[in-house]
Amino acid sequence: MIRPGLALALWLATAVVVLANHMIGDTLIAGAVGPRDAAWYKALLPLPYVALMALIHARRTAGPAWQGAALLAGLLWAGSTAVLDAAYGRFTYDESLASLADRYALAEGAPWPILMLAQLVLPWACAALLARRR
Repeated sequence: MIRPGLALALWLATAVVVLANHMIGDTLIAGAVGPRDAAWYKALLPLPYVALMALIHARRTAGPAWQGAALLAGLLWAGSTAVLDAAYGRFTYDESLASLADRYALAEGAPWPILMLAQLVLPWACAALLARRR
């Protein structure tokens, strides 16, 4: 069953973690290890939490419409987290669009797209695994 409210509530929980992680990464971690390692910290630390949210979503939306629910959650989570990240960078550090785009340059070693890809794929992967078990 597709539950957009559940997908939104789980995304809000993830958004709080991502924003808190950004603040910690930009202040404490970047000062201790440098901005490049802080970027990896900010991209990799939320991954287990995103996986947990995807598993919760998959368990709550199991049934005949699990693919639609997983697609909705993946698109909502990845797209809105990209917008949230852009807003955070723009309002906190007055970053330009070019510096925001540099965060997504995966070919040049930017780690941030890994989190976006995980948010896009994990809801479907967890739901597919649960559907296979049944």
